[in-house]
Amino acid sequence: MKSLKEMYRIIQFPKYGDERGSLVVLEGDHIDIPFEIKRVFFIYVNDVTEVRGKHANRDSELVLVCASGKCKVRVSDGFEEEIVELHDSRKGLYIAPMCWKEMYEFSSDAVLLVVSSEHYRAEEYISDFAQYQAIMREGREEEAN
Repeated sequence: MKSLKEMYRIIQFPKYGDERGSLVVLEGDHIDIPFEIKRVFFIYVNDVTEVRGKHANRDSELVLVCASGKCKVRVSDGFEEEIVELHDSRKGLYIAPMCWKEMYEFSSDAVLLVVSSEHYRAEEYISDFAQYQAIMREGREEEAN
């Protein structure tokens, strides 16, 4: 099992621009995004107190980019957690499979772009944190033996 520090990292995207404005590029095929892109979606909220995510994906690798505004992302391996603030469209948060994630404290103008390595499949989601912790604990115990 990976440690929490191995389950996420910040990716810096190139920025181009001139007097007309700026352009941030996210290219797939392991150029900027470290996987083949199969799905892209946006998260925006009407209620800034809403918490999104609250799950782990068994197979999906994700990159989260706050294209507008800001939000916080809590990542966990079931034992420890870190909080990452996304507020720069040139930075993405890579999240490995089996990393728990919760997105919250969205600014009123926040638009969170999510790039995924997998198509949607409901069965790959673990939405119960206690169940997630049990799976991660079992994985660590198996590795120790």
